[in-house]
Amino acid sequence: MSEGSVEYELGVEIPGRILPRSQWARTAVKRLPEAGPLDWEAIFGRRAPIVLDLGCGNGRFTLSSALARPDHDHFAVDLLPVVIRYATRRANQRGLHNARFAVKDAETFVERYVGTATVAEIHLYHPQPYHDRREAHRRVLTPRFLAEVHRALAPGGAFFVQTDNPDYWTYITRVFPSFFDWREQHGPWPNAPEGRTRREILARSRGLTIFRGIAGRRDDLAFEAAVELAGRLPLPTFRSRGPWIELDRHESRMQEG
Repeated sequence: MSEGSVEYELGVEIPGRILPRSQWARTAVKRLPEAGPLDWEAIFGRRAPIVLDLGCGNGRFTLSSALARPDHDHFAVDLLPVVIRYATRRANQRGLHNARFAVKDAETFVERYVGTATVAEIHLYHPQPYHDRREAHRRVLTPRFLAEVHRALAPGGAFFVQTDNPDYWTYITRVFPSFFDWREQHGPWPNAPEGRTRREILARSRGLTIFRGIAGRRDDLAFEAAVELAGRLPLPTFRSRGPWIELDRHESRMQEG
């Protein structure tokens, strides 16, 4: 793509234009340290609100948010190196010095690398349900993970979540209020009417319902109490049939290489 070009994906414009090479950024974090937590000020060279994008895919949300909010710093992770390469290239070409990308699964990243009360927002869009029971341990939205998300959020912080899987949504609406001040987002996000992620755009093109919500941090819940609560809450379960499963299985095959 040449300077000034606009890219499209599934017929929807990818945020931002390609800048002259002299204005490109370096957004790849090629290797995380052996132990955390990460020093956000050292990574970005300033103090700013931190936005995490977990399971970022090819980076559509992070690109959009980093362009719209230059006063926020964004750190995005995904388990798949190939999608991180796409995301990094696009962020570099758009000169997004307030974005970084790394290969890591969401659960490990939050638990090991995100300090307590250090991030303003956490975004998780279309987590993989792993329908195969042998892979159930890979499901990220568990009560213990929610306790870690709560720990990582600063006072007043928020956790944004989205799925096209109605079983996941039933679980989310049942469990999230134990950790967060929960509210549903009815309709598309106002700043992304065509979709915040590739998965959302694809799912909507196939007529699937998108479920969205915002979980505000409950400042009256201590981490120890959240962990104890997590031990008493159920794990998610899923049906084996539904129109969304074809997309889930496609993404699962991508992760298998």
